[in-house]
Amino acid sequence: MNLDRKIEVVFEKIKTRNGNSPDITTREITIGNKKIGYIYLESVSSDDKISDFLVKSITRLKRLNFLDNFFTNLYKELQNNIANSKIKTINNYDDMFYYLASGFTVVLVNGFNKAIVLETRETLDRGVTEPTTEISIRGPKDALTENYNKNLGLIRKRIKDPNLWFKEIKVGTRTKTKVAIGYVKDIADISKVNKVIKKIEDIDIDGILDSGFIRDFLTNDERSSFPTIISTERPDLVSAALLEGKVVVMVENSPFALIMPGVLANFIHTPEDNYQKAINVSLTRILRFIAMIITIMAPGLYIALTTFNQEIIPDTLLISLAIQRASVPFPTSFAIIILMTTFEILRESDMRLPETMGTSISIVGALVLGDAAVNAGIVSPIVVIIVAITSVTGLLFSDMDVVNAFRWWRFLFILFSTVLGAIGFIVAGIIFIVKLCSIETLEVPYLTPISPLYPNLIKESILKRPRNKMKQRPNYLGQQDTIRMGDNNEN
Repeated sequence: MNLDRKIEVVFEKIKTRNGNSPDITTREITIGNKKIGYIYLESVSSDDKISDFLVKSITRLKRLNFLDNFFTNLYKELQNNIANSKIKTINNYDDMFYYLASGFTVVLVNGFNKAIVLETRETLDRGVTEPTTEISIRGPKDALTENYNKNLGLIRKRIKDPNLWFKEIKVGTRTKTKVAIGYVKDIADISKVNKVIKKIEDIDIDGILDSGFIRDFLTNDERSSFPTIISTERPDLVSAALLEGKVVVMVENSPFALIMPGVLANFIHTPEDNYQKAINVSLTRILRFIAMIITIMAPGLYIALTTFNQEIIPDTLLISLAIQRASVPFPTSFAIIILMTTFEILRESDMRLPETMGTSISIVGALVLGDAAVNAGIVSPIVVIIVAITSVTGLLFSDMDVVNAFRWWRFLFILFSTVLGAIGFIVAGIIFIVKLCSIETLEVPYLTPISPLYPNLIKESILKRPRNKMKQRPNYLGQQDTIRMGDNNEN
């Protein structure tokens, strides 16, 4: 609906539409025979900016007696005197509501059915801080924030390339949240970029409050527990992904960016891998792959061997395990499930409690409960060891979505091993592999580069090559430009 020409009518409609909210502030000024009004939301606007930008400009116009073509002269005066502020004209109420909620001040001149909006936003977000969920000893110490423009700036200062493009889309009929799709135009596969843009444009929802809302719409298989989109708060990882040819989604008011596509190998890597020596990173990655197998399969394998297939266990170890189990009243599978559930409860409490309390409570709780369970004869010591190793190896991964996926598959292995023993363990393993092979994200298989096979990338997924040997980008993304560096860098 177009704006009315009378200031009083506009003010009244705005107040009525917003339920006479207490933070709506209106002012009227008369210069000669010209009546000027301005309106802003005190909760998101800066009084100092309004005074410096708007009031001083109006006073200057009054002094210069620019009363003819007043609206045009006022717009030019604001443009000339306010270099760092965004200024534009609008002519309808929908735009007016949006800019008011965004911290803009709306200036009206009586007799005109259009308005001037200028940015007077108050700083309501925190500054750039260190990452809290993806900590590394080496590498940059800045993290994304809730400030949309700052986040784009953190990427821009790393990639000073005109081919770094951001397409902005407003999502949410009520929140009108800004969503930026970022990519390097001459590297990324444009068909993948267009698919992401199409999915976001098709979102019909009343509000988007965080990048997690967007992720649910971009995921192909909602029933899969494994994440196919990387969520990160580190601008260096976002920049590295863009240079590889991936697509990045950044959401207003969210300190986490989304990177697509994400394959399983990406979740085995950590931010610090980019800044350590290749041989050290390679050893650590091998350790993480082993840890992934242990955290998913160790409890199920132990149940299968001790319950159904004792003949596989060496005699000396079997006798020791039998002695430990003799005084335990519960089956091995039941004891493991009880201990695993207890550990997950402790882990959740650690995440919810304040940092100063959470760590100490979880450590003390695990030690006390584990020792008490053994002394009470509820579980055997070996079961406590198995559960402890399984739980600790799961903590090697920083992405909580992949940790939760490991948790669910761990219980599936336990269930199949409890019912069918070693055969059940093998069946669970087959289901696990088939499920991983069936997952795709932006037409990229989840087990890339193992399935489909990319021999030149398998070594890079598990091991790390020295930076001066990484001439090509990972070619499974279908990039336009696969060359990362020239031949002169190889020694």
